[in-house]
Amino acid sequence: MAFDWLTSSHFIMFGWLVGFAIAHSGLASLRMAAEKRIGARLYRVIFALVSLSIAVPMLIYFFNHRYDGLQLWNVQGVPGVSTIVWILSAISFLFLYPATFNLLEIAAIQKPQVHLYETGIIRITRHPQMVGQIIWCVAHTLWVGSSFMVVTSIGLILHHLFGVWNGDRRLMARYGEAFAAVKARTSIVPFAAIVQGKQTLELKEFLRVAYLGVGAFTLFFWWLHPIVIRASGNLDW
Repeated sequence: MAFDWLTSSHFIMFGWLVGFAIAHSGLASLRMAAEKRIGARLYRVIFALVSLSIAVPMLIYFFNHRYDGLQLWNVQGVPGVSTIVWILSAISFLFLYPATFNLLEIAAIQKPQVHLYETGIIRITRHPQMVGQIIWCVAHTLWVGSSFMVVTSIGLILHHLFGVWNGDRRLMARYGEAFAAVKARTSIVPFAAIVQGKQTLELKEFLRVAYLGVGAFTLFFWWLHPIVIRASGNLDW
């Protein structure tokens, strides 16, 4: 049959992604109301527990099925491709993880707050996590080359594009004109605000210990990556 390659895992993975998007973005949308009722720290704990309870098994399922379906291309043996994939992955982490700079807030040790930034990587793009996720998806889709990976990447990108709209909407509701001013001086497309003269790239703002942490995490994940894949393979998911 023409569509024998379209295994059920494609739909299951997309279902995982939709479920995560509903939980993650839904809880984010409820943040203001929830913090008033239960407090910022308890909200953060609930948010993290719900997100992790979906993300961890979803990642295991992804690792175990990433080559499912139709193999659209295979460039893993092409010289330089592995290096390109790792470089793109490292760049994606630089965009994905600025939100982890306030680690004590994420762990709810300090009171979690909503910050209105206009410095550092926000000068490049107002939504660095979206940009980082797209770069990650491009790198891993290039490397894996399966129809399952394409479906996964489409789902991840759609979620983050929705997050762009939802994030701007929530910040506008919270900060009003203050966010409107930041929005006017920043851009979603990387470097667009800099090209338009609305921003300047201040390299000194990137000289932060947190970026060293992101670099260390990238090296650690490079070492951990095969271990995680082997461990996931021991689970029949």
